[in-house]
Amino acid sequence: MAVYVILSTLTDEGRKTLKQNPQRIFQVNKELEAMGVKVREQFAVLGPYDFVNIVEAPDNETIMRMSVELGARGSVQLLSMAALPVEEFVKRLG
Repeated sequence: MAVYVILSTLTDEGRKTLKQNPQRIFQVNKELEAMGVKVREQFAVLGPYDFVNIVEAPDNETIMRMSVELGARGSVQLLSMAALPVEEFVKRLG
């Protein structure tokens, strides 16, 4: 499974939803699992993004479908980045 970093920013609609139902975050994580994306770690952060998620997925297409599905809801904007463990990065350089 490949690793990805997902940076997300809530829209006004997303903030309203989260305020009314904070548990929605965990419901979305279950929806991601059904799409083939496993959340490894999740952080709420300060700054230009609201959340940082470290996820695993079988391929870029799975992440693309997840991004389109979540983005189409209008509650969040996503920035998805493929990530490679440093050990693997160094190995591939050699």
